[in-house]
Amino acid sequence: MSNPSIELTIEGHVAILTMSNPPANTWTKDTLIALKNMVNELNDNKNVYSLVITGEGEKFFSAGADLNVFAGGDKGVAATMSQVFGDAFEALTAFRGVSIAAINGYAMGGGLEVALACDIRIAEEQAQMALPEAKVGLLPCAGGTQNLAWLVGEGWAKRMILCGERLKADKALQIGLVEEVVPQGDSLAVALKLATQVADQSPVAVSACKTLIQKGRTQPMAHVLPLERELFVGLFDTQDQQEGVNAFLEKRKANWVNG
Repeated sequence: MSNPSIELTIEGHVAILTMSNPPANTWTKDTLIALKNMVNELNDNKNVYSLVITGEGEKFFSAGADLNVFAGGDKGVAATMSQVFGDAFEALTAFRGVSIAAINGYAMGGGLEVALACDIRIAEEQAQMALPEAKVGLLPCAGGTQNLAWLVGEGWAKRMILCGERLKADKALQIGLVEEVVPQGDSLAVALKLATQVADQSPVAVSACKTLIQKGRTQPMAHVLPLERELFVGLFDTQDQQEGVNAFLEKRKANWVNG
């Protein structure tokens, strides 16, 4: 599953994806396709419960797309790149486990969009975030307009996208763009600690819970509440449900089988 520009390691139940395309960890068609394939393969690995994505180096999480790709004004290239961006980040959003972005530096354009596709974002205090596509005559095409507005509200999404406002980590925390700000150099360790905690929960229960939480983005509560009850009952078909309840009653650690 390795790719020259995305390094993958697995520690216990946690997969670590490191964007590695110096100097700014930009995305290419190949790395976006690789990301999608990696996430899909991790979905099939029942031993992986969570993933953390971060950037190589101390300055950039990711600067997004290399604008040289769009310099020629080729609409065919634009269509291809927008499709692979969307496919990759939508696959990340649909990952059955918990995804955490360890934002270790600048997260710009597609670099912020990949973080927005994750469940949780941990940012280092020096990190800065922006969706500056309109400054170059483009727009965020990998979920940015939707995911950002969902997280921070329409007003702040418009400030960032329409006015080109760049946010420092403390402001990002204040408006709910990130869930935690940590000292420089600590984002990966904090993200890994949180990702490791996921193993205390049943993987099948986590997947069901995540599905329900994300349904709230597209469906009214009245439609999701019946599904909540349906998925609750469905967990009784799993080994993890019996294991979890019995482990609690027997005052021991659960041994999940992710099924």
